[in-house]
Amino acid sequence: MTQSNESPRWDLIIKGQTSLFDLRFADVWHYRDLLWMFVKRDFVSFYKQTVLGPLWFFIQPILATLVFTFVFGELAKISTDGLPQQLFYLSGITAWNYFADCLTKTSTVFKDNVNLFGKVYFPRLIMPMSIVISNLVRFGVQMLLLVAAMAFFALRGFDVQPTWALALFPLLVLIMALLGLGCGLIITAVTTKYKDLSFLVTFGVQLAMYATTVIIPLSATPEQYKKYILLNPMTGIIEAFRFGFLGKGTVTVESLGYSALFAVVVLFMGVLIFNRTEKNFVDTI
Repeated sequence: MTQSNESPRWDLIIKGQTSLFDLRFADVWHYRDLLWMFVKRDFVSFYKQTVLGPLWFFIQPILATLVFTFVFGELAKISTDGLPQQLFYLSGITAWNYFADCLTKTSTVFKDNVNLFGKVYFPRLIMPMSIVISNLVRFGVQMLLLVAAMAFFALRGFDVQPTWALALFPLLVLIMALLGLGCGLIITAVTTKYKDLSFLVTFGVQLAMYATTVIIPLSATPEQYKKYILLNPMTGIIEAFRFGFLGKGTVTVESLGYSALFAVVVLFMGVLIFNRTEKNFVDTI
């Protein structure tokens, strides 16, 4: 507070939201240092008490790839668009994991931080945003694993050719982040009142993965099911991701446009619902 002869002038005034659309994004920017502190905290706290630490970044996608290769590649004999099975599944798992991590970890923000939210003021939106940003570290490490796998199979003579769609990579990451954040905000707001929903999130995310092209490419999907697979906004992203890095996949302006529009709409709805819920969630959680 600064003093003057006339009246006191406060540097920061905290007051209740005046309307549903009073989102106060300027407050998020004002607290950007706190955002980066939460990002660091999320990364350190998750792995500091584990034996293998950041090695879990590699272990999880490798184990999942081996299981998918055995079950869907060797036993079920599902097509992988002519790509090496391990490379096909690893690329899909890498993209899906980032979206899934953003969604599942954001979906418990209110429940996990109820004590903190009840004691001190800061823009609540900072917490889910920090989760999305900190997950980029894990995603980046898994991308290094994917690039290493690409180099390994290329040296063995397999046709692995990145394409022009590689330039869309930053856009694809942004869409996945917005989609995971938006869905997570909606779920965390709803679970403050309907707590049973929190038990279904992880299971539901796993089921949703099978409604994308992580397991089976769009080109090999039976025609009568393609329209349902394309309804999943992650389908277009995974296909573009795979086409950009591996040269195989079905990329259309319509599918990417649908994914981007879906992500923006879900994020907008999520922010509105989240900001409305944060005013009284402490009384209901």
